[in-house]
Amino acid sequence: MVGQTVGYVRVSSAEQNLDRQLEAVGECDRIFQDKISGSSRAKRTGLAELMAYVREGDLVKVASMDRLGRDTRDLYAIVDELTDKGCAVQFVSERITVDKSGTSPVDGLMLGILAAFAEFERRRIKERQAEGIALAKARGKYVQVPKLSDTDVEQARVMIEMGIPKAEVARAFGVSRQTLYTSIARRGSTHQ
Repeated sequence: MVGQTVGYVRVSSAEQNLDRQLEAVGECDRIFQDKISGSSRAKRTGLAELMAYVREGDLVKVASMDRLGRDTRDLYAIVDELTDKGCAVQFVSERITVDKSGTSPVDGLMLGILAAFAEFERRRIKERQAEGIALAKARGKYVQVPKLSDTDVEQARVMIEMGIPKAEVARAFGVSRQTLYTSIARRGSTHQ
């Protein structure tokens, strides 16, 4: 049964651009997208919509493995879920297509190897980043830029004093409650 060609693209933040991935997946009947970190599958609404949408015979095209799963286990779980539905999954940059009916042993092996390398590289990047930050802090060169300006903090204080819940105030400024608390504390407030 021949189905639709469905694309999935994901970037880690709203500021990043999907164009490269859209070009990689090419012409599709429908494309699902997420502009959020892959750290939590529950927050990836585009992926959830894709999973609900696809049917037996569909081909799911993804620019690269690291766009579909956040680690090897997550990638395998998503691929298994899609192939259990009778879909094929094509990773364009790795030139691998996986499906239940005819996945070659080589493609299955390559999926595992490349996924493991991608996860290893992601971990190394995080490790190098943490080392760089620690070194910069030790040298006194690392200063986090406050996410809220002095004016924002003052407005937030007024809103809190008016009785507006802190969670709502944080949402209004597009930051987490912890960022709000930290910003207020850095500016010497006792209102927490």
